[in-house]
Amino acid sequence: MTPLPPPEPSPILSNQRSIDVKKLRFEVNKIQLPIGIEGSFGMIRHPGAALAVPIQENGNVILLRQYRFAVSRRILEFPAGTLEANEDPLSSIKRELGEESGYQAKQWHNLGLMLPCPGYSDEVIHLFLAQNLTPLEKKPLGDEDEDIEVLEMTKNELEHAIASGNEPLDGKSITAWHRACQFLNL
Repeated sequence: MTPLPPPEPSPILSNQRSIDVKKLRFEVNKIQLPIGIEGSFGMIRHPGAALAVPIQENGNVILLRQYRFAVSRRILEFPAGTLEANEDPLSSIKRELGEESGYQAKQWHNLGLMLPCPGYSDEVIHLFLAQNLTPLEKKPLGDEDEDIEVLEMTKNELEHAIASGNEPLDGKSITAWHRACQFLNL
């Protein structure tokens, strides 16, 4: 995958307010856009994240049904997590895959980056394909606030879930699945 074009930072003229919460920072800054316009803009500063598309030898996919408080529901998604300070994305997702799904992968492929909400967040998600999965003898403890059910689906079941709209999925998972299918020529 080709890297994203280099950023064109907008100069911050002043910080009007900031709030720090659990790995995130909400800022309202007066900035100057590349076209010269000045204005106040709110944004979320995010340390980045990593996501895995775990695929079994038989072609089945490991997914999570996870409760997400912001949308007050459980959604289907691939294992993912926020990067710790100075953490390598691949190291992060290897840890998260074990904590969230109870699997480890022997083979990893980079599927590139995605920007999930560029209108209000600087988050970058690093996407990976995880293959040659084996269940861990003992699943490591994850975050105490995680409410996760681990599922195994066929390619057709996942495609139906995406196409039907009967089960909520998040954009990062749909994008990662699309990239994995391109990589694997599915």
